[in-house]
Amino acid sequence: MKVTWEESGWEELTPRVGRRRLPVWDCTVGLVVGEGGALIVDAGSSLAEGARLRGEAQTLAGRRVTFLALTHPHFDHVFGAAAFAGAEVLVAGGSAEVYECGREGLYADAVRCGLDARAAEEAADTLVLPRNYVWGTWHLELTGGVEVLLVRTGEGHTAHDLVVVVPGDPTVVFCGDLVEESGEPQAGPDAVPSRWPGALDRLLDLGGEDALYVPGHGAVVDAGFVRSQRDALAARFGVPGSVTPGFDASGSVTPGFDASEFGVSR
Repeated sequence: MKVTWEESGWEELTPRVGRRRLPVWDCTVGLVVGEGGALIVDAGSSLAEGARLRGEAQTLAGRRVTFLALTHPHFDHVFGAAAFAGAEVLVAGGSAEVYECGREGLYADAVRCGLDARAAEEAADTLVLPRNYVWGTWHLELTGGVEVLLVRTGEGHTAHDLVVVVPGDPTVVFCGDLVEESGEPQAGPDAVPSRWPGALDRLLDLGGEDALYVPGHGAVVDAGFVRSQRDALAARFGVPGSVTPGFDASGSVTPGFDASEFGVSR
C-alpha cells in the first residue's frame, strides 16, 4: 500500500482489510486489498460519497477497485454504487426487483432520512443494475492469497442480506445491518424478523469465536456481542430458539428483568 490505513482515515483490521465509518448515518464500508485487485463492501449514501470512497480505496490499494459487494439494498449502503464504474457488483440473490423497480422507494426513504433531494434523485436515477447474484456462497480470489467469501446467510434485516467473510487470523466478517452496534437493529417493512436470528446463527458459524464482526453501523464487535444480539432479536420478535436468562420461552421479558443490555425495550 502506498499510504497507511490511518493516514487515509480508515481503521485497519488486518494488513489487507480495513473499514471506514461514514458521517451522518454512521454507515460502515469495508475494503479488502489483494495483489491484483480490491473489493469494496458497500458504497455509501450518495454519488459524491461513493466517489470519495473510490478515491480513498484506490489510493490505499494502489490499484483500482475491481469488485463491489452490496450487503443489502438500503440507500445508505448502495446510493454511491454508480461511482465505482467498471467494478463487478455482487448482491444477494432475489434482490433484482429492488434494484430494477425499487428506485422510487429508495429515493423516498433517503429524503425522509435527511439526504438532499437532488443528491437522492441523482443516485436513484443512476443506481447500478447488478449482474451477479449470490444465492449460496461465492468465492473470490483477489490474488496474493487473499480469499473472500460472499454468503447469502438468509433473510433478516431485509429479504436480501449478504455478508462478506475474509478468512485469516483473525477472520473478518462484514455483517451489513444484520448486526448493529451503535443502536438497536432496525426492522423496517422489508425485514424478515422470523428468520433474523437464524441468519445470525449462520453468520456465527461462518466467523467463529475469534472473528472480528463488523456491523453495518457502529464499532467492531466480537462473537459474544453477535450472540447476545441474536438472542435479543429472538426475544423481541418472539422467535423460538435459545432462551437467554431473563426471557421466557415465548421471548417475553421476565417481569423485573433489565433487558436494556440486550437492546430490548418493552
